Amino acid sequence: MEIGGTFQTDKFMMWIDAVGGYWVCLNDEITIGQPAAGNIDVPILGDISPRHARIHRDGEGYLIEAIREVRLDGRAVRPVASLRDGCRIELGESVRLIFRRSHALSGTARLDFASRHRTQPSADAVLLMADSCILGPKRHSHVICRNWPREVILYRHDEELYCRTAGNFKIDGVLCKDRGRITRDSHITGEGFSLKLERITV
Repeated sequence: MEIGGTFQTDKFMMWIDAVGGYWVCLNDEITIGQPAAGNIDVPILGDISPRHARIHRDGEGYLIEAIREVRLDGRAVRPVASLRDGCRIELGESVRLIFRRSHALSGTARLDFASRHRTQPSADAVLLMADSCILGPKRHSHVICRNWPREVILYRHDEELYCRTAGNFKIDGVLCKDRGRITRDSHITGEGFSLKLERITV
């Protein structure tokens, strides 16, 4: 059984000052594989197949489909399994990921690297963004930014991306209050925080 079909990938990098870089995927279905395969949502430099696995967001849950060898918490995936917070995903013999769902009210999930492997370009983690992505100092944030004074939320509406946070902040140098529309290349700054989005063209 396969999940879904072929589509244009929609992804960008998010660089957060003093925190790290994050690979953000907006599609409901992502393919993980080798960078050389082309049109891969999450290209990982490691000993895996060109198209190794798919992850599919279905309503409030996530499924993983094994195209090549995939184990979930040590058990072989044949061919599809459900993902839960804290699941350990093994791709081939060496690539290890941890699946995270940190916020009970958000469909967004995160893939943390449990092995030395990284995406190309390199990122600290992969965010599978549903309707919103929460950045901030709280434990349930999708990206924990410990020194930030408040939460910053990226969210989707009518196929566009927006940012909201309490008070004044700037998007690409333009002053906004509480919320504003952003692009895949926006620079967002405010009191105590700064992040830059960068479109991925590979």
